[in-house]
Amino acid sequence: MSGTAVVIGLSAVVVAVRDGEAAVLTVAPQGAGLPGLPFGPFDPAGHRTFELALRAFVTEQTGFELGYVEQLYTFGDQGRDAPLADVGAGAARVVSVGYLALAPSPPEHAAPDTGWSSWSRFFPWEDWRAGRPAVIDAAIAPALAAWADQAPAAEAERRRARARHLFALDEAAWNEERVLDRYELLYEAGLAAEAARDRALAAGAHVPVAAAPVPGLGQPMVSDHRRILATGLGRLRGKLKYRPVVFELTRPEFTLSELQKTVEAISGVPLHKQNFRRAVERTGLVEPLGRLDLDTGGRPAELFRFERERAAAGPALGLPLPLR
Repeated sequence: MSGTAVVIGLSAVVVAVRDGEAAVLTVAPQGAGLPGLPFGPFDPAGHRTFELALRAFVTEQTGFELGYVEQLYTFGDQGRDAPLADVGAGAARVVSVGYLALAPSPPEHAAPDTGWSSWSRFFPWEDWRAGRPAVIDAAIAPALAAWADQAPAAEAERRRARARHLFALDEAAWNEERVLDRYELLYEAGLAAEAARDRALAAGAHVPVAAAPVPGLGQPMVSDHRRILATGLGRLRGKLKYRPVVFELTRPEFTLSELQKTVEAISGVPLHKQNFRRAVERTGLVEPLGRLDLDTGGRPAELFRFERERAAAGPALGLPLPLR
């Protein structure tokens, strides 16, 4: 029977769309010097369920009460090249459980040392709304090519293929859902700032997270939080297409332009305006209210609401992503 101490850490990816940008709720753990997600250890004696414990952590740390919540993933792997979970409990093994929460009306300031940070702060290569991010060809592609060249021939080709398909190199298509795969490739290649920290810890040394070896590859985070954040973004992007989760991020009454900008902020890709509107109306998920929004800053636009009852009664539907 093993005597290894195991701690279960709970982390929350709390997402909102603010001023047209997808943002995540972050905290500043004392002494860490890096942002993190709201998190804490699960207490089997004091917490009845993981979700109730998570809700309590988030409210305690940020002053924000969660609405929509779903479990993302459980990271418990040992012996693989992956960001290490650490909740400061001194355990030999940490099982990290991530949750996704969506906020339609985030408060401006929830608590001290708490803030809303754009996705692109952590993953600058994920926002294609204004075109292909320059960091991919200027920094990521050459760094991954150099990493591939260090390996034997067969492994080098496998590394090049992964880079090509994940980062849309050599005219490969971009798949916006593979956020976690892209971050883990950068981590495996030693390009994510957290990689040097974790490899030093595995060797028995303690080093702070320094700047990434290649500039421009995003803000590092404490523990395995950037990995959990990547999982949350990828999950949410996928769910847009088959579940009406985007309406958990909108106000009760919205214009179709607002809805499109919300979908674009999450997916990171630009959408064709007319094709998107026609496709949304065909889903039956929205109902026109017969009133105009006069605060658009331009021509008044028709207001809509989410048909929550119809969505609950029928088959699960998401929104199409007709690219521009």
